[in-house]
Amino acid sequence: MPERSLPVEAALPELRAALAAGHGVLVSPPGSGKTTRVPLALLDEPWLAERKILMLEPRRPAVRMAAGYMARQLGEAPGETVGYAMRMERRIGPDTRIQVLTEGLFIRRLQEDPELTGVGLVIFDEFHERSLAADLGLALSREIVRNLRDDLRLLVMSATLAGESLAGHLGARLVEADGGLHPVEIRHLERADPEVLGATARLVRQALAEQAGDVLVFLPGRAEMARLRERLADLPAEVLLLYGEQDAAAQARVLEPPPDHPRRVVLATDVAETSLTIEGIGAVVDSGLARKPRYHPATGLTRLEVQPIARASADQRAGRAGRLGPGLCLRAYTRADYQARPAQRPPEILHQDLAGLALELALWGEREPQALPWIDPPPAPALDQARELLQRLGAIDHQGLITAHGRRMARLGLHPRLAHLLLRGGKGAAAVAALLTERDPWRRDDGPAPADLGLRLQALEDLRRGRAIHPDCDRRRLAWIDRVARRLEKQIDQPEAEETDAAALVALGWPERIARLRPGGRGRYRLAGGQGAWLPADDSLAGSEWLAVAAIQGGAREGRIQLALPIEPATLTRLFADRIRVEEGHAWEGERGRVVCRRRRLLGALVLEERELPVDGGEATLAQLMAGLRQTGLEALNWSDQARRLQARVALAAGLAPELNWPPMDDAWLAAHPEQWLALHALGMRSLDELARLDLAKVLAQRLDWAQRQWLDEWLPERWRLADGSTAAIDYTASPPVLAAPVQAFYGLTETPTLAGGKVPLRLHLLSPAGRPVQITEDLAAFWRGAWPEVRKELRGRYPKHHWPEDPATAPAVKLKRQLDG
Repeated sequence: MPERSLPVEAALPELRAALAAGHGVLVSPPGSGKTTRVPLALLDEPWLAERKILMLEPRRPAVRMAAGYMARQLGEAPGETVGYAMRMERRIGPDTRIQVLTEGLFIRRLQEDPELTGVGLVIFDEFHERSLAADLGLALSREIVRNLRDDLRLLVMSATLAGESLAGHLGARLVEADGGLHPVEIRHLERADPEVLGATARLVRQALAEQAGDVLVFLPGRAEMARLRERLADLPAEVLLLYGEQDAAAQARVLEPPPDHPRRVVLATDVAETSLTIEGIGAVVDSGLARKPRYHPATGLTRLEVQPIARASADQRAGRAGRLGPGLCLRAYTRADYQARPAQRPPEILHQDLAGLALELALWGEREPQALPWIDPPPAPALDQARELLQRLGAIDHQGLITAHGRRMARLGLHPRLAHLLLRGGKGAAAVAALLTERDPWRRDDGPAPADLGLRLQALEDLRRGRAIHPDCDRRRLAWIDRVARRLEKQIDQPEAEETDAAALVALGWPERIARLRPGGRGRYRLAGGQGAWLPADDSLAGSEWLAVAAIQGGAREGRIQLALPIEPATLTRLFADRIRVEEGHAWEGERGRVVCRRRRLLGALVLEERELPVDGGEATLAQLMAGLRQTGLEALNWSDQARRLQARVALAAGLAPELNWPPMDDAWLAAHPEQWLALHALGMRSLDELARLDLAKVLAQRLDWAQRQWLDEWLPERWRLADGSTAAIDYTASPPVLAAPVQAFYGLTETPTLAGGKVPLRLHLLSPAGRPVQITEDLAAFWRGAWPEVRKELRGRYPKHHWPEDPATAPAVKLKRQLDG
């Protein structure tokens, strides 16, 4: 056991008591020693009964460093009493009691051994980071305690956490330690400096001049460390690096310097923010930046990006300066910037892609995820979206149960898209996966980068073969992508297939983003998921009919394609034979004005192939014909005068005799409901041309019952019998209705004819022998008495062979040779 006292020591008695009774939550400031002291202090507790302690860390570097530090305190090497494990690296022996694991590897352990055999305590260190794996691991551990292992203890530790709320949620005892740290003076920049690295370098020199002890500098990653180290080459101090990929000896040299060491400047990632204490630090310089995971809807993947840290992280970093005595923290950002930042980094479960979480839940066998004891349950819409993706990838079936392919995907520990891609493509898929997970190597100095992923693949191949790469490609980024690809290759043991077509691999990983060019628009696409997408018209891919799209940026309805490859329909048929559906059906083709029948092969919302079939005259054809008529409008039909007059008669009758319940016949109703009045007569037809041959007057008349037809014939007749015995059609489309006939047909009449028992007057159009109106009147008697002499004089001059009596009211009507249509 270590002899040196650590600030957390004062809280250990209370913590031991808490864990003897149940679960615990420990809140202790950064640098107080909780990560490396607490597991060692609990090894001999009676309730542990010689079982193992698992301690989970959010980052890989902290796993190795914490285990190595504890092992050295015991005078041992990792793998004896204390060991560690993370992906592709393991130092655990048969007698290892304390095992430090990444949170992701802990999930693998749970999936393989749901009872955590031989484990007595699980410690969730730095839980305030709230990674997806930490939240899932805690929820599953609590489920184990609830259903399988009531003797299993859980301990949640953090420096910046609302401990009381969490303890209440877990039913745990809260233990708090002040840590005994010294006060730290914090200074900010007076004005923001856009060149963060330059500001950081100046602050390092200032810290060395003003504060005793070593200086700890927080930077996002190794690239920034290397550049800052060059700027500090002339310092009268040793500049050291601390990051996850260092070997254990180099890390130990940073963490535990010899007593006579020279003054040091330690450039570190956020691994030094938590979990580990670096000896001898008197000042901290904080760039305010870190590489954190960020979900990118454009690719559907999460990748590390440089981001501003939250206030809680900034406070933790500052606390590292208060271990030796009163410390100093210099921040390379302003106070206003600090105050504008969020208090805590939000839990990943609330804003990240949940595909990996959904896959783990399916592997666990949990079909009701909301029933698990979450701190913050996963949002239902995001979880549903993740499950839809897993179904498309073949990881789960339609009942939500994991498939054999899904089990192999989960064992890879990668994002489900990448795991699926690698299992289907083998080592050849690693280059595609690396290009899609890392920053685009294509420079964008003079505008948007081309969307062709093939250009990047070719550049990567050229780099590997020592050939000149494309001048628009960034060699440093490409070299990093090559390293990532080689690391991914090592994770593939037994691929399910050896797919070598890069476009096919993209389609396998992003099946919902397979795209087809829309008719008549270069660069306008529709995706298999139903959304729209576009490319600039001058992009080299804009004319490709089919694309496998890997990255797309934009809204939910339409986005810009950023990375894609051309793909052949035959390739899609080969890849997705089990998902291609065949639909055969009728549709309305407006340009041809007819119903067509087509057989289509579809992948999602996209038509792979379409063939026209003969059209029968059945109900499906009829339904589409009626739908087509609704789109086209009633003007496509052949409206006779007789049909229009019947419409008008019924409209007039509805106002005169509403008790007869007249059927609607106005254009608006007929256009909206063709299937209720026209379908019976259109059965067997296929086109508007056939519909136009229908006698609409007969069609509409059949909508009337016997009583309605009788009433119309009696009170609103279609034709009027004139005094000479002939008939003329009444035009009901006018208001009032019009009766047009030669003036001779009205000889002998003294009163104007009316309809509906005198309720509806007629307007008379009195015609010359040539059929032209000589008078329009609604008062025939007044016309005979008034204007007739002058009209008679004109008619006698034009038509001398006709009889034009002086008193037509008493003259006999002239017999006409034919009936008048009006």
